[in-house]
Amino acid sequence: MIQAFTRALAQFTDRKILAILLKVVLLTILLFILFGVAAYFALVWLFAWLGWTDGGFAAAATAALIAILTGVLLFRIVAIFVLNIFSDDIVDAVEQRYYPERAQTAKPPGYALGIRMGLASTGRALAYNILAAPLYILLLVTGIGLPIAFFAVNGLLLGRDLQDMVAARHIPDYRNIAAEWSLPKPQRFLLGLIAALLLAVPFVNFLAPVLAAAMATHLVHGKKENLRP
Repeated sequence: MIQAFTRALAQFTDRKILAILLKVVLLTILLFILFGVAAYFALVWLFAWLGWTDGGFAAAATAALIAILTGVLLFRIVAIFVLNIFSDDIVDAVEQRYYPERAQTAKPPGYALGIRMGLASTGRALAYNILAAPLYILLLVTGIGLPIAFFAVNGLLLGRDLQDMVAARHIPDYRNIAAEWSLPKPQRFLLGLIAALLLAVPFVNFLAPVLAAAMATHLVHGKKENLRP
């Protein structure tokens, strides 16, 4: 895990990785801006419907607040959705540098599959966190229990998402992953937990998706290298 982290971090000097990182960051920010703009026009319409014709400033302020709160609460979901779109580019960059044999046999899934995987990831994240909401509420009084539960749930989800991003390049159906492409559950959870923690750190959270995808690539291929006779 440590080697995967240091290798992934070192590859941020790669221009290709930096270009992908820029795309992920810009698209993530753009989605939140679009959400804020949509919220503004929806609020203007709502205020007009209620008969408040001078609510432009209030709508703008409320929309900005909604966008900020959404960014804090849903950044992980949006960032991983965007990451799925560009995940093949990240995995390919890592494979080209460290696992050229794997890169030659890979079959890029394309952006369409990346979007489908991103939507599936978003659906799982929303569903599992909604199901866990009663537990989150119960653990509020403990102080420490809520973040532990939150990061545990999202660590499990992210570990699977990151593993699937790598496997999708090498197997026909990433939903039915053979054992050789599947990380051990403790390792997969630790990978997801690291990603979830990094996504919660301001500014670092913009680097976290790309870093985590690169780590997943090293872990999956590292396991396969160890399985060689």
